[in-house]
Amino acid sequence: MTVKMHDPVERSFRPPVGSYFLFGPRGTGKTTLLRVLHPDAVFVDLLDPATTRELFARPERLTEISRAAPAGVPIVVDEVQRVPELLTVVHALIESDGRRFILTGSSARKLRRAGQDLLAGRAVLHTLHPFTAAELGERFDLDRALSHGTIPLVWSSSDPDDVLRSYAALYVREEVQQEGLVRNVGSFSRFLEAVSFSHASLLNVSAVSRECAVERKTVAAYLDILHDLLLAFSLRVFTKRASRALVGHRKFYLVDPGVFRSLRPSGPLDRPEEIGGAALEGLVISMLRADIAYRNADEELFFWRTRSGVEVDCVVYGRGRFEAIEVKNSDRVRPEDERGLRAFLSDYPEARATIVYRGERPLERSGVRWVPVETFLRSLGS
Repeated sequence: MTVKMHDPVERSFRPPVGSYFLFGPRGTGKTTLLRVLHPDAVFVDLLDPATTRELFARPERLTEISRAAPAGVPIVVDEVQRVPELLTVVHALIESDGRRFILTGSSARKLRRAGQDLLAGRAVLHTLHPFTAAELGERFDLDRALSHGTIPLVWSSSDPDDVLRSYAALYVREEVQQEGLVRNVGSFSRFLEAVSFSHASLLNVSAVSRECAVERKTVAAYLDILHDLLLAFSLRVFTKRASRALVGHRKFYLVDPGVFRSLRPSGPLDRPEEIGGAALEGLVISMLRADIAYRNADEELFFWRTRSGVEVDCVVYGRGRFEAIEVKNSDRVRPEDERGLRAFLSDYPEARATIVYRGERPLERSGVRWVPVETFLRSLGS
């Protein structure tokens, strides 16, 4: 099922029949999508200060709202993490009244403890991602996606540069500062800049700590916050049936190329291919994540890197799929670019090997596919 939005962009999210959580970073269009999916729903907007104050003081007020709504009409609680006490009320109403609830959020931090029982089965968890190439269709533009990303708030703006400049500040101000997640917002801002250099790279917490002059344990806590705010994710190293010594660090990504570029300072000493390569890899991995989520596939993303430095950017592993993917910000076919995949295939000959590159022709060289990046991204979700 695809849902046509007003842009018009068809979202690939498939809503379940019962109650569910819909998480996603700010600006991914959760509320807009739900108003299309559930036009008759009763919306409880916790971005409205008055509504938040009322429900924070009296969470049971949600029971009154629910029971006043017509039978069969779902209740949407927008940004539920602002009043996590509502989860107890929601739980009771699902059990006693059979009411369908749809709960949105841009942070899972406060809900992790309060909503543990709810997440265990009363409401399933889904995530809304930035636009994918398949959703954008003919509107997808690779250069634009690499420069500004595909977060709907940014993509739909007439001034995407201005929106991106304020995007991180919006999170710092509204999610971090207001929620009291950190004591020193200045330190967190320095951390955001420092960690941007780790995008599409192994994450060394000690190195980030030295770069932003913040204690290591504080940086580790900041990383947790970044993940909880859905602004970042990481991949574990693929270790199944490992026959080589592998690295222990995870690989770090910001959620979108536009967010990466807005946080990472640039200067005359930067090589364009350095930033461009990280942006391209992040775009491919992010859209792979979205595709797996929207298909509800039994698949997981990893990366592979030996201690001697031989690496594969991404490994997709799950029921019926085992694929090693390398992303190259080049339009040339070079045998040396296949080195990591060849090493991986020697350990895992049953895997499929793919290089996503900036060239125009699909090729195959002794078991390694070369796929143009736009072709690859457009194929996800099709």
